[in-house]
Amino acid sequence: MRSRSGIKNYQVTLNFFITPGVQVLLIANFAVLIFEAILEHFWGPSAYQTLLKWFGLVPAGVIPLLRIWQPFTYLFLHDVHSIWHIFSNMFVLWMFGRELELMWGRSRFLRYYFLTGVGAGLINVIVKTIPAFFGQGFSYVPTIGASGAIFGVLIACAILFPDREVMIFPIPVRIRMRTMVMAMALLTFLGTFGLGDDTVSHVCHLGGMLVGWLYLRRGSFLHRFRNTYSDWKHQRNRKRFEVYMRSHKSDPPTRPDRWVN
Repeated sequence: MRSRSGIKNYQVTLNFFITPGVQVLLIANFAVLIFEAILEHFWGPSAYQTLLKWFGLVPAGVIPLLRIWQPFTYLFLHDVHSIWHIFSNMFVLWMFGRELELMWGRSRFLRYYFLTGVGAGLINVIVKTIPAFFGQGFSYVPTIGASGAIFGVLIACAILFPDREVMIFPIPVRIRMRTMVMAMALLTFLGTFGLGDDTVSHVCHLGGMLVGWLYLRRGSFLHRFRNTYSDWKHQRNRKRFEVYMRSHKSDPPTRPDRWVN
């Protein structure tokens, strides 16, 4: 149907400015939560605990039993009995993750997300395994949630947008992004000494921030590794292009009528 002159047509969408990478992560996390709820409802709490045992981050499962997938899969599991657990993580991911994806692009953002999440999980496993070397045994307590990667997203925003003002609901006070993340890091650090909620993995939170800081800090090992990898990809693509040009340099030029405007 033809629109009248002078009237603009607007496309209404329900994506709420969600970038593609963030959208994939949101869908994956909520889909896994629904699966967890169905599993516990129809097969009982024992089935749910078995799921956490195999796919949550269990220090005793990673090191002695070599369940190497757990530092990755634990990022998609959340407490099925607390909607606040996944809602808080996904809200922060939506609010700040899309900023990083708009600047970096989907591929680099997702690499950073999983780097900080998996890195936080490995740090958690190492810290929780140290007492085993002093005769206290391995830890069988599973850690779940995307908080390690979420704190990696927060530290990235604090480094890249330090002076951006944010508000912490429900306190109607604007503070700088850098100040907010520093305060959260301090509270998380104090939480490792038993202050605050003992069901929160403060080590994972600090681990995600540490890995993100090392990744973004100029001169660090992760920063040099990232640049070395990018340079290698650039050189590889350049050599492929040179090989292609040499192999086709004797080809006749294409006819002008093959191009379509």
